[in-house]
Amino acid sequence: MTDPTPGTGPLAGLLVADFSRILAGPYATMLLADLGAEVVKVEGPGGDDTRTWKPPVRDVGGEQTATYYLGVNRNKRSVALDLKDDGDRALAHELARRADVLVENFKPGGLARFGLDYPSVSATNPRIVYASISGFGSGPQGAALPGYDLIVQAISGLMSLTGAPDSEPYRAGISVFDVMAGLHATIGILAAVNLRHETGRGQHVEVNLMSSALSGLVNQSSAYVAGGTVPTRMGNSHPSLFPYEPLPCADGDLIITAGNNGQFRRLVEVLDVPELADDPRFRGNEDRTAHRDELRPLLVERLMTRPKMEWFREIIGAGVPCGPINDVGGGVAFATEVGLDPVVEVGEGDAMVPSIRNPITFSATPADYRLPPPELDEHGEEIRAWLARPE
Repeated sequence: MTDPTPGTGPLAGLLVADFSRILAGPYATMLLADLGAEVVKVEGPGGDDTRTWKPPVRDVGGEQTATYYLGVNRNKRSVALDLKDDGDRALAHELARRADVLVENFKPGGLARFGLDYPSVSATNPRIVYASISGFGSGPQGAALPGYDLIVQAISGLMSLTGAPDSEPYRAGISVFDVMAGLHATIGILAAVNLRHETGRGQHVEVNLMSSALSGLVNQSSAYVAGGTVPTRMGNSHPSLFPYEPLPCADGDLIITAGNNGQFRRLVEVLDVPELADDPRFRGNEDRTAHRDELRPLLVERLMTRPKMEWFREIIGAGVPCGPINDVGGGVAFATEVGLDPVVEVGEGDAMVPSIRNPITFSATPADYRLPPPELDEHGEEIRAWLARPE
């Protein structure tokens, strides 16, 4: 297929057949597309579900488009294929035969009835790197379970860790394990593509939200499996560090994270209570964590004498990590202020879509932003014609 806007990044020339929908798979394929891969987004006749997840919306070319969909689908071209239709299914098979990578997040085994499962695809395309994303794996016990991020947040234990000690459990503010699974899928795909350069053969890469969740719980899951400790909700406090939480100033909270003895000493010097660094109760991190109930009011007493942004400038100037608690708009503004240029504009005119920049920086082959998120079947005619032509 001749792409009028070919990628220039490190994955230029890689063809990805994207049979995924919602978040984990589309996030993974957008990252690949940002890095130059050519991604063909295969949608059913009704389109990706997130096209209907409104509000919020953005007017794109006169259409009220869900910002959820816009956030994970740039740099792709869309073709609508009804896999129950013989002709469309044949086109899907041909796309899979030509692709370098196929990504899907159907229920495990769900594509087998269409002849698009890994054994079927690899029989005609042994070089395929076939990535499957599920909720609980493809084993007989987990395959039938629905794989929604919120369910995994509950079952994995994350919700038991989120919220105040005396509150009910809370979900995270984003679908954190969908994002983690998308990242893990991307890593697996790139590893398999790299190995294929040596062997000439692809393989089946499987990722599931539950495994991503337990891996992503890092110190908390390690506390249980290595230390026999079941972590509990601590609000904004950290089980192993203090101070590492919001602390009140005269006009609001400031996050302060003194992660080692040197940072703590610099903090108390800025607060004009340097003697706390040599107090036996607070000399080391384990001491400070054990005596947090005694240390916290001593720090708060000083912080309450001045506004948070005054303290922020002095504390950060002393080399101690800290920061105000922003809303999302404030986060984007802060990233802009420190020179990260977080927002890119994709497309032109009334079809232009602001989007968050790919977070990876390359010195020689940067990410590029060629195409705005496609309308349903926007490139269908072109893709169907290409698939119908013999190679």
